[in-house]
Amino acid sequence: GKWWGGEALLDGVQFVDYGTDFQATVAAFDSGEIDVNMETPADFIDILDKMDVVKSEVATATTLVCRTNTTNKPYDNKKVRNALQMAVDNNTVLQLGYAGRGTVGENHHVSPIHPEYFALPKKSRDVEGAKKLIAESGNADFEHELISIDEDWQKNTGDAIAAQLREAGIKVKRTVLPGSTFWNDWAKYPYSLTVWYMRPLGVQVLALAYRTGEAWNETAYANPDFDAKLKKAFSVSDAAKRKELMQDIEDVLQDSGVIIQPFWQSLFGHMNKKVQDYAIHQTFQMDLQKVWLDA
Repeated sequence: GKWWGGEALLDGVQFVDYGTDFQATVAAFDSGEIDVNMETPADFIDILDKMDVVKSEVATATTLVCRTNTTNKPYDNKKVRNALQMAVDNNTVLQLGYAGRGTVGENHHVSPIHPEYFALPKKSRDVEGAKKLIAESGNADFEHELISIDEDWQKNTGDAIAAQLREAGIKVKRTVLPGSTFWNDWAKYPYSLTVWYMRPLGVQVLALAYRTGEAWNETAYANPDFDAKLKKAFSVSDAAKRKELMQDIEDVLQDSGVIIQPFWQSLFGHMNKKVQDYAIHQTFQMDLQKVWLDA
């Protein structure tokens, strides 16, 4: 940057790629080689918090969805899907999977930060109800294979969900795959966890992920009623009016049981104390127009 009256004006920004091992970024902060990072991964937040740097945090609509694929048995059975949901306490999964760094999800994939989010009545974990439902479905002895990628927070979230299901007497085998393998068939697994990055509007991700026949519809959810309600919501540009329609849409998706959507991820970044007017953005957008360095 250029110096001007004790302030450094950013006339050139240099991006440095340290690869996937974040330890190199920690060392770069330590040596003063960098001023800002793109994102601090969950397992490095505490480490950087202890260093002489400033933390930036933002709530997002990025989430990890534990979904069933309804073309595979027994996930074509709504009682099985609802039992899996009932057996899991989303707040516990947030604490264990992502160290509590986020907002509790409500199993309908619309975030409190979305303009059309409608707050449904809260549901609590019901282990006995889950046992009863899965017994009624005739699948009490079925062993579920829950597949996830080997990335730390995603693996930990999968482990937390599996532990909750086991507490309710549901048999679960955990399979953890490297990214190179996992993404080959991500939409086809019978039961797995998928990261979904945020879209600015609630209706956008619902259309991509849950509308009948969509290429990214990994649950194979197909409900003409849901599709019709979503189509109507898409035609309403006023967020307050769209919110009225979202109550039904969220309710229908939540009730279908196709997903356990435990939490919304908060994002974290760190910066040198010299950096002024910078904050991490929900979509990693870096707007550096007003950012300056204090002498």
